[in-house]
This record gives sequence, C-alpha cells and structure tokens, in this order.
Amino acid sequence: MSHSTDELTLISNTIRALAIDGIQKANSGHPGMPMGCADIATVLWTKFLKHNPDDSQWKNRDRFILSAGHGSMLLYSMLHLSGYKISIDDIKNFRQFGSNTPGHPEHYETHGVETTTGPLGQGFANGVGMALAEATMANEFNKEGKVIDHFTYAIVSDGDLMEGISSEAASLAGNMGLGKIIYIYDSNDISIEGNTNIAFNEDIEKRFEAVNWHVQKIDGHNFEEIEKAILIAQAETTKPSIIIAKTKIGKGSPNKEGNESTHGAALGDEEIYKTKQNLGLDPEKTFYVPEEVYTIFKNRDKELKNEYNQWNTNFDNLVNSELKIKWDNFFSEVDIKKVRTNLPTYNTGDSVATRSAGGKVLETIFKTVDNFLGGSADLGPSNKTFVKGFSESGKNQIGRNIHYGIREHAMGAIQNGIAYYGGLISFSATFFVFMDYLRPAIRIAALGGLQSIYVFTHDSFFVGEDGPTHQPVEHLAAARTIPNLTVLRPADAEETGEAWIAALENTTGPTMLALSRQNLPVLKKATNVSNVSKGAYIIQDCDKDIDIILMASGSEVSLIVEVANELEKEGKNVRVVSFPSWELFEKQSKEYKQSVLPHKVKKCVVEAGLKMGWEKYAGNHGLYITMNNYGSSAPAEKLAEKFGFTKENILTKVNEFLG
Repeated sequence: MSHSTDELTLISNTIRALAIDGIQKANSGHPGMPMGCADIATVLWTKFLKHNPDDSQWKNRDRFILSAGHGSMLLYSMLHLSGYKISIDDIKNFRQFGSNTPGHPEHYETHGVETTTGPLGQGFANGVGMALAEATMANEFNKEGKVIDHFTYAIVSDGDLMEGISSEAASLAGNMGLGKIIYIYDSNDISIEGNTNIAFNEDIEKRFEAVNWHVQKIDGHNFEEIEKAILIAQAETTKPSIIIAKTKIGKGSPNKEGNESTHGAALGDEEIYKTKQNLGLDPEKTFYVPEEVYTIFKNRDKELKNEYNQWNTNFDNLVNSELKIKWDNFFSEVDIKKVRTNLPTYNTGDSVATRSAGGKVLETIFKTVDNFLGGSADLGPSNKTFVKGFSESGKNQIGRNIHYGIREHAMGAIQNGIAYYGGLISFSATFFVFMDYLRPAIRIAALGGLQSIYVFTHDSFFVGEDGPTHQPVEHLAAARTIPNLTVLRPADAEETGEAWIAALENTTGPTMLALSRQNLPVLKKATNVSNVSKGAYIIQDCDKDIDIILMASGSEVSLIVEVANELEKEGKNVRVVSFPSWELFEKQSKEYKQSVLPHKVKKCVVEAGLKMGWEKYAGNHGLYITMNNYGSSAPAEKLAEKFGFTKENILTKVNEFLG
C-alpha cells in the first residue's frame, strides 16, 4: 500500500510527539534519537517490516533491533501503533517501576521487543547472530521452497559504531556474506559530550566497504530516499548492507534540533509546546494519536496478516513429513536421555583433561542434537571444540562449526543473537582468562535468560608456562557473582559429560563450563555422577562421625581425594565433596544441602582461584587453600609446589587445622 508524503509526515510527527510526551512525563529519557529517526521508522514499519503482532514469535518474521536502545520510545511508539500489547497508558508509564516500557528495551519484558539493548554495540552484534541463525535455518529447511526467508533490520547509532564490538561483528558478517542484514545508521554527528568529531572522524563508508558490506548514503528525513535505499539493500544478497542516513537529532524542535542537549534530557513543557506547533500538531494534546494514523497501521496489519496466512499455507505444502519432524525437534527441548545414552564412557583411573572430555561430548551432541552449533575464538584445537565431519563457516559460507576468529566480545553477543532467534542452541569457546573480553555479552545473556553456553578451557594456573596473563585467578569468583549464570567446573571426564547435560537442560539462562588443560584422573564415586546436577555431592565418605569435610571443584577434587586417603590412614574420618556448581547446589532443598554439608563440622576448601564466596559453605573459620595473587610462568608441577597445591602441603595444613 502506497502512502502520500502527507500521511508519512503525519505518522512520523505523531511518533515524535509520543516520544517527547512520554519522556517529559517520566522526566527521564532520550528524546533526540526518536525524533531524529521517526522518518526512518515510519518507512520501515509501514512499507517493509514483515511481522504479526498476534503471533509475535512467528518463525519467518523480520527481526528489528533498536541497537541504539536509549531511543526506546521510538520502538515503544512503533509497537503501540502496530498493535502489540503496549497501550497509551504504557507509553505514559515510561520508565516507571513495573511498567512494560522500561528505560531501555528488554525482550523478556515487553511484547514485540526482539533484543535487550542499551549497552552500545550489543544490538549490532545480536543482529549478526540473528542473520547467521536465519541462514542456518534456511539451509536446513528450504529444501523445496523458501520456508525461512526474512531480513534482520537494525537502527544503529554513532555510539554503536564507536564501540569495538561493532567492528568485530561487522568483520565477521562481511566475511560470511550475510546478505539478509540491513542496518540503518542514524548518523546525526552528536553524542553526549557534543559533536562526534571531537572523538570520531572515521570514514564509515570506507570502513564498511573494507569489510565487504554494501554501503549507501541517504538523507534520513527523505521518505523516498529511505524507501529506495531499503529496496536496493534487499536486492543485495551477497553482502550485509548498511545505509548511512544523515539525520538531525531532536528533529522538529525549534530551539534544540541538532543539539546534544536533546540526547538525554526531556525537552521541557515550553519547548514541547513549540515543537508540536512547529510540526503542525495540536500543542494542547498529549499522548495523542490521530485516528488516521491508527487506520494506516490497521490496514498495514491486514496486508501483513495475508502474508502471514500465505506463509502458513506454503509451510504446510513445502515441509514434508521428515522435515516437519526435524522442524518440531528444532523447537522442542533436547532429548537428554538420548544424549546421555551416547556419552563417552571411562574407567576409574583413566587420565583425561576435561577439555578433551568436553570435545568428546561435543561430538555426541553434534550427532544427536541437529539444532546445536557453535565455535571458538580461533582456539578450536586448544579448546577441543571443533567437531570433525560437520559443516563449518568460512568466506561466504555458514556451518555448524563457527569460526569466530579472535573476536571474543562479538562472539558472545552474536551467540546471544542466535539464542534470541530461537530454534538453535549454541556454544562459544575460548580460554577462561578471556572471559573478561565477552563478559558484557554474558551479563546480557543472564539478564535476558538466554540459553548461551560458554566453554572456557585452561581454567587455572595449571596452564603453566604461558604465565599470569593466561592464568585465570579471579575469574571463577567473578563468574559466580553474575546472577542467573550457572557455573560448572567438573572434576573429571565423567562430570564433564554431566556438566554438558546440565547446560542443555538449562533453558532459562546461560551456562559456563570451566575445563582443565591438564589431564585429570577419572575418580571413583560413592554416588551416581548424575548428582552433578545437584551442584555438590559426596564422592567419598566415612562410616563414623566426620572430623573434616574436604571440598573442591575441578582439578582440585582429585587432589583432595589423595589428601583424604592419607588422612584416613592416620585415623581421621573424612568426607570428600565434589562441588562443581554453587548455583545448582543453591537450588536444592535445605535437607539435601544439610546432608552434604552438615553444620558444626570442620570444613576445608581447596580451589586454584580466589577464596571469595566460599565462606558461605565453609564458614568464617574454615580452612582455605586458595589463591590470593596472580600466577607465574613455570611448568604446572612447579607452580603447584610454589602455590601450595600439593598433597603434602594440604595434608600439613589440614592436620594443623584439626589440631
């Protein structure tokens, strides 16, 4: 349906008015971006965006990301006009406690929001993940026709492009040739401190051309140019597209248009009155949407419903019974029983690094879970995460083995984009010490309840000769502080398999696996290894009253077993607890936790990381053999001796502790 310039102008000015009214009422927010991008949003939502408010999870919908999440009132206005579950009252409650219009878009909070954005650059990279997911799904299901065939749109800002994550993500997208990406760059030359030229003078056109993107430049307030540019971008199928749209922040404000003051503060009643006059709107009316605007969007919704219904008809015709079973499996929970049945088996005493055991588990998962994919930040051989015999990504190609290159931050956010998309489960991998490089994406995954799985190998100072730059010391403690992140540090190859099971079962948040570089013995266990799912469990016990409980995670568990055996020879009664996950342990009943760690029993913690947090389980008067400084460059055996992680030192410390 074609709309006149007057109609498009009325829509965009209505969007501007809703944005400035909502922000003024909240006395908080960012009016400049919604005012500057209203024309872009008008064209995109009335002419291009394919979606269905009545089925917001429609698998073949276009994805729209507001990477410049501070401009959330733009998105809320569009969702309201389009018929999503955002009322005028919701617009009025912008940024208020309990409202579904929070300061920055949260996908789990607001109907129709595809991604949680605000930290700049995250949405840019999320979109690359969504486009990668779209291409993957198309490869799987477009056998007889186009079951999956849609675009990923985003509005990105100067701030997004300043952040390094956008460069990482753009480079990978260009290399893969993700042609279904269409980003519109709100190039208004303004950031909080003033004109962007004080810190940002890049030639964006050349920058994106250099990484294999299709680039156009337009006037971001010219409806015809916006429409033409999107059509050209849709036709470019071999490269991602970016449309550089020159805009004016605070467009329409007589006294503040083009000024940094509109970025993060309400316009004020007087300026809003003048702005509405300037836009040809009734300045006496607030939160007002002309009926003509609602009608245009209702008519657009009818068009989109026809397209939606046609897709469903085509889906039934194109997806044969075999593909339908596969489709249903992609959008169902993992068959855990099937995975567990096919896990590799080991004998007590086998010597296996948990990173190697994890690689064997990955082979099983790739073979039994068709919608599972992932990759490493150029460390596949070290992380043991490349699965032979399966497709892989590369120049102008995508595959289940994803080569992320040395781009940890983008890797985490791209992985989140895959999780937002749905139907696919993905993992990423790197050395544990580089968790810091993707921590912002991990936090967003935890905030949004995304099933992103992280494989972190080389998990302690036992890395050895690479030295303290590569020896994680504080990372376990840091990871455990992130709400809704499940951290697992398995003690041996068998626990590694169960840790992966826990990650596959955890569909409401991210999971982190910390795995060893060095070989570890497969331990004899007093109870079933599936108790890993309980976070902590007894692997060796005594028949009499307990003198001391030794507890550890990961590689230190085999060490405390050795210590326990020596203590028992001395007549001590010792319980050994493997403690792979605090988070899983906290989900258990009080009775279970008390049965594993009874009160008033002396406790000792051994972990090649910081002590912080273990006080909850061993108390203020427990014995702690932990790290309190960075590592050093030397063979792992020498470091164990220097840092006190030997059987002899621990035995001495425990005996002194027992008195």
